[in-house]
Amino acid sequence: MASLTIRKLDDAVKTYLRLRSAKNHRSVEEEVRVILRELIEGREEPLTPFAVPSPAPTPQRTGALAEASVTLIIGGGIAAYKSLDLIRRLKERRIEVRCVLTKAAQQFVTPLAASALSHERVYTDLFDPQSEFDAGHIRLARDCDLIVVAPATADLMAKMANGHADDLASAILLATNRKVLLAPAMNPLMWTNAATRRNLAQLQRDGVVLIGPNAGEMAEAGEAGTGRMSEAIEIANAAERLLRPPMPKPLAGKRVLITAGPTHEAIDPVRYIANRSSGKQGFAIAAAAQAAGAEVVLVSGPVDIDDPPGVTVKHVESARQMLEQVKAALPTDVAIFAAAVADWRVANEGEQKLKKTAAGMPPLQLVENPDILATISKLADKRPRLVIGFAAETEHLIDNAKAKFARKGCDWIVANDVSPATGVMGGDRNTVHLLSRKTGAPDGEIAVDSWPAMTKEQVAIELVAQIAKSVTGKSLESAS
Repeated sequence: MASLTIRKLDDAVKTYLRLRSAKNHRSVEEEVRVILRELIEGREEPLTPFAVPSPAPTPQRTGALAEASVTLIIGGGIAAYKSLDLIRRLKERRIEVRCVLTKAAQQFVTPLAASALSHERVYTDLFDPQSEFDAGHIRLARDCDLIVVAPATADLMAKMANGHADDLASAILLATNRKVLLAPAMNPLMWTNAATRRNLAQLQRDGVVLIGPNAGEMAEAGEAGTGRMSEAIEIANAAERLLRPPMPKPLAGKRVLITAGPTHEAIDPVRYIANRSSGKQGFAIAAAAQAAGAEVVLVSGPVDIDDPPGVTVKHVESARQMLEQVKAALPTDVAIFAAAVADWRVANEGEQKLKKTAAGMPPLQLVENPDILATISKLADKRPRLVIGFAAETEHLIDNAKAKFARKGCDWIVANDVSPATGVMGGDRNTVHLLSRKTGAPDGEIAVDSWPAMTKEQVAIELVAQIAKSVTGKSLESAS
């Protein structure tokens, strides 16, 4: 019987299949066959006690990324090791990956490594009796949204250009009707060889998309030039651009100010007071706003994150420095205050490191830091049209967020629970509630829109979608 490939199962079903197959000492694939046979015979076993309750349907948010799938062909070259990182980068972008390894590729990476990272079976043989029972190479060629060849060796490119199909990889490439993204990798002399240039020209005429190669040091000692495979993140970004249409630009012509990260309030030259913050959510919002076409100024406290491309970033340490840079960035259309600003600082910062004394801990007199959100919300001049604050709470989330809303004078509040059990602080996921004033309702009446758990990038995209709708009346779907 042919090998079974079942995709896009939710986590509850996957867990059920694993538990049931373990109980019956069968592989998951064999267990699925048993379930299908039982269904046909009308005697399928009840799901309990191994069933996992399915979660409530997740509301589809505006910014949710559609799932996509890639068949990744790994060619035989030293750059094949980068393909393992590429699998991870693609999966980060919610792109499913099925891998095909050429015979030469298996000299550099193993099917087991590729399978462990992709969570899918890896294919290596054109004449595999299991997968070819139902023309498996045709399924691999067409049951995907994109084919990526990385590394694309000179040999693979020659086969593609001349229509050869003597192994699984070349058969897939000849049988596909999907777009092909090629990431060449070879010695510089091979890349500049006349035969390779002819093959490349033919492939480009055939509609193949090229990424790289880059220039630099080769694996061989003393060799350098053009021929290095593009980095995994470059290939993943190129794949995502092909898989998903460019994001609309509803915020084109708008200027957006964002604060992110903590502030550090110096006690002395080596100590400081701070709030915990990774800056991930604020940086994600900055990237999403930039992708939506806005001119973005990001004022960030000390974080360990690369600056988002295309965003003007102002790095600061203290709350007072942050306020100064925020004021300097005005006027803006939108201001989003996601930074975890320290509420207090010491009244008199020590010029030298404070020492322990026999009298005990030196006294620290604290004074309140400027309230950046309230200051900008209450400006008479240069106030942004839309001011958004964040409320990070550990208890009574909605009540505390509503109280903050009333005090600060902003237009929206994004509230989230940052108690240790949530894993939000420093993590990659967030569950937020958007508080705003009800349209046409009496003053003080607040609407609460509770969002499902999402990655911080998805929260950012959804928030930017809501901002675009409020500021311009355009949605991410309808904007051109």
